[in-house]
Order: sequence, then C-alpha cells, then structure tokens
Amino acid sequence: MNVVDSSGWLEYFADGPNAAVFAKPLQATSTLIIPSISLFEVFKRVMTQRGEDIALEAVAMMRQGRVVPLDDALALDAARLSVEHRLPMADSIILATALAHRATLWTQDADFENVRGVHYLPKQ
Repeated sequence: MNVVDSSGWLEYFADGPNAAVFAKPLQATSTLIIPSISLFEVFKRVMTQRGEDIALEAVAMMRQGRVVPLDDALALDAARLSVEHRLPMADSIILATALAHRATLWTQDADFENVRGVHYLPKQ
C-alpha cells in the first residue's frame, strides 16, 4: 500500500524533477490510499494556479485510489504524531493515514525527512 502526500501529487501533475519517482506509486491505483486532506490541499493549489476545471481533473485522477476520510480515531492518532514529530496538522493526518493502512508514505516534504516508514526524496 502507498500514500503519496500532496507535495508528491503536485510534483507529478507539474511534471517536476521528481515526477517519475512519484509516478510508480500513483499509477498503481489498486494499492493507492488517498487521505481526504490531500484532496483539499491539491485541489486548492491547482485551482489557485490553473483554475477550477484543471483542479477538478486532478481530483478525479486522485479519486482512482481509495480515499480515506478523517474520522475521530485517525484525528487522535494524527494529533499524537503531530506532537511526537512536530508536524503540521495536514502532514500528521497524512502520516496517520499511511500508518493506519500499513502504507509507505512517499514525499518530498522535508518535515518527513527522518520519519520511519517514509520514502523521502529531497525536492530538486
């Protein structure tokens, strides 16, 4: 199972330097977990930069994976992880979702650089 955080999705959609690395987990939709907070982050960024129609296309692609909503148990796990790793709210929700599904988290977000179970690629 794989979770790609918002930075990975945005890198992929922009065809950035790390896009090819993120392509592998993103294209394996049968093993792709999507934290619902990632839909928010990606939709907002793409809508701001490229417009709502393109943002809706991006979200449609994301929905090919399994979208996981934030529930009470996941929220509490995320809060614990936020304190433990000093992560912002969205990052802790994404990490909690990955851990709950025994998934590898793929990211280029430096907040995750030393977190176990995370496949971190430095942003180029």
